[in-house]
Amino acid sequence: MGSMIDARGLSCPQPVILTMNEIKKIKKGEIIILVDTDTSKENVSRAAISQGWTIKEIETDETGYKIIIVRE
Repeated sequence: MGSMIDARGLSCPQPVILTMNEIKKIKKGEIIILVDTDTSKENVSRAAISQGWTIKEIETDETGYKIIIVRE
């Protein structure tokens, strides 16, 4: 299992900054990011893709979104 970032309750750009810091730290593997707004979901996804990561899955639940990104 990879890293998990709980960015629920944070407004942009904080979820993106947390995600980028984790991407720089682990370089490859899997990261799960929890966010609670559409804007955060889109911005985190775009930032991850720009760094060469792939969006494996985006799940929706009552608290927001669970974004799973991966890089080999």
